[in-house]
Amino acid sequence: MIYMNYSFIISRFLFFYAIVFFMAGRIDAQAQTGKVMLEPDSGKMNHIALDFRNGEYQIVTTGADPWIISLPLKNTIPGDHNILTFEYFCPQGLDHMELFFGPPLSEARSMRTGAVGLSEGWTLFTADLSQDKGDWGKEGDWLRIDFGGKAGVRIHIRNIALRPPTEREIMLAKNRDEKARMEAEMQKRILEYLNADYSSEIINVTVDSQTVCIKGHASCSDLFLCEVAPYEDVTETGDFRFVFPVGEGEFSKDIERFSLRDGINYDRLLSKWVLAEKNPSGYRLVSHARYPDEIKAKYNLRPVVPRSRKGLGGFSAHRGHIEDLDELGISSATVNIWFTRFMFTEPAPGRIMHNYNGQRYYFREKEVMMLDSTFRTTAGRGIVTAGILLVGKAEQCPDPEIGRLLQHPDMDPAGIYSMPNMTSPESVNCYAAVIDFLTSRYTRPDKKYGMLNHLIIHNEVDAGWVWTNMGRKSALLYMDAYIKSMRLCYAVARSYNPHSEVFISLTHHWAWTSNPLFHPSRDLMEILLDYTRAEGDFHWAVAQHPYPQSLFEPKTWLDEQVDFSFSTPLITFKNLEVLDALMKKPEMLYQGKIKRTLWLSENGTNSRSYSEQDLAEQAAGFAYAWKKMKKLDGIDGFQWHNWFDHRGEGGLRLGLRKFPDDEDDPGGKKPVWYLYKAADTGSENQVFGPYKKITGIRRWNNIMYKGKIE
Repeated sequence: MIYMNYSFIISRFLFFYAIVFFMAGRIDAQAQTGKVMLEPDSGKMNHIALDFRNGEYQIVTTGADPWIISLPLKNTIPGDHNILTFEYFCPQGLDHMELFFGPPLSEARSMRTGAVGLSEGWTLFTADLSQDKGDWGKEGDWLRIDFGGKAGVRIHIRNIALRPPTEREIMLAKNRDEKARMEAEMQKRILEYLNADYSSEIINVTVDSQTVCIKGHASCSDLFLCEVAPYEDVTETGDFRFVFPVGEGEFSKDIERFSLRDGINYDRLLSKWVLAEKNPSGYRLVSHARYPDEIKAKYNLRPVVPRSRKGLGGFSAHRGHIEDLDELGISSATVNIWFTRFMFTEPAPGRIMHNYNGQRYYFREKEVMMLDSTFRTTAGRGIVTAGILLVGKAEQCPDPEIGRLLQHPDMDPAGIYSMPNMTSPESVNCYAAVIDFLTSRYTRPDKKYGMLNHLIIHNEVDAGWVWTNMGRKSALLYMDAYIKSMRLCYAVARSYNPHSEVFISLTHHWAWTSNPLFHPSRDLMEILLDYTRAEGDFHWAVAQHPYPQSLFEPKTWLDEQVDFSFSTPLITFKNLEVLDALMKKPEMLYQGKIKRTLWLSENGTNSRSYSEQDLAEQAAGFAYAWKKMKKLDGIDGFQWHNWFDHRGEGGLRLGLRKFPDDEDDPGGKKPVWYLYKAADTGSENQVFGPYKKITGIRRWNNIMYKGKIE
């Protein structure tokens, strides 16, 4: 079975990933936060180029022995301040880091880490120094930090501090062993469930406005049809709350769609169904579970396909330069939806009420109207849109109750966003309510508020530690939770729009990643396929981000960590042929016959600066990617990221336009903007032609791989 690809020793996901970094020095006590802020001594370093701008330290290693020594501490660090914390951005990662607690300088007073995994977004890391620093931290002490052993590595760091452990960290450490034991048992049960050859089968589940109809085959008499809500684990068979007897042979059971469950008016649209037999200890499964196969939609909408493959990522009508939609010929777009920022459990002036199965939720009108404006803008131009669903940290939610309900209970503070919490009835109801609000508002046939065609379920889930965090989890347990989120969103969206698709969002790290807290995309894709084989297929799609190997390097034809096999470490613009071939494999087809939608939903090339050469290389990187993609009909959309250069992207300049606050040319069009405009027009070859020289080829056809992909 394919689980051999991602099975692992339980102890691997018990260990604490201790990333130790420090650029230390001056104490700046902050009594209210309990933090001691730290900064470097730029006069004592080796093989390092250091710059400080926009509140962050920008470091480039210039040799094989990069290190920096801190200024002596001016005050003694409080004894409980053993947690080192910082945010960092490093698309390449580091082979290791080492911290020396001085004086004196010696290996006996040092702490070495393993590889520091890549991070393509600002990520919070913490490390507990209490076991290694000894009596270090007195006035006059200093540190030396070694940044691996390679030149040319770029890392950005901000908000460096020492602090005491939080109550949550203390609790997690206390419960770590028991949590690991429970997760190991769950992993074993799920593997057995997915690999089982059951004697009975749920064949079809259909949901209409009032009824759920379940059809199947029972291998013997005295079996029960059991309901499994999203917050329940089908493999925990001690008890099922709602069971219905079925006889031997073929059966068809009609069940009321709405019920009172756990004190909540519950919609069985969200449930899956399984057959089991009763025994003294509970139930024994005799089938796989099955989610709804057919859902009667409220609206009789027609399927919509983008006019071309040219799209724009992270679109908002409030960013300015709306004329780009027309001038660039945009036919598809993604829209970030930070719904936890404007969702509430209590009414107040300026909030819109939404009733979901008798429970009222509220949404701040200001943010909703901004979404209305965005979706009206795209709908008026026939642009197909996909909303990217992002669950913010509880501490960032204006309503603490929304934060409590929707942040996953195992989320680590390192994450930028959370996996949605689907572990309780109240949390599932809250999550379903916001999806119901969005899809009911933005799928109306009259397009009163605009149109939201599809949903991208969170962001870069293979790098979930950063973008969709639920703590340290195996790939299987992570996907078990993620698929529940996909299924819930799919069911609710399809109850309004019969053609809505849900996308899994993946990075370019296909079969390998240097970050042990990430999961290779291929592993997650294989798990998703196994779940759909076991529990029924649904119309999911793929949102891939095939950036160049290094996000800073636009010359993607130089990528080295790629090949033309299904085991390639990375999928970048250089080997898009692999992604195209993957989507056409029989096991990838929806219901065995329909190619799933594939959007390159976040991708682009970087300009290191605004010099003529750097801007030309960015444009050449795009020309190379576009010409390759045009030959690959398995790719359905190309959404450029970012529309504008963005100050918060760790020094990257991925935009079609310059920084909006650029001193000389704010928001100015870069050369790549003009290439993007020419793409898919009669002037494409003329505008693209001069950039062949940078790529080193004479004809665009020469960039295509002609061999077999296996």
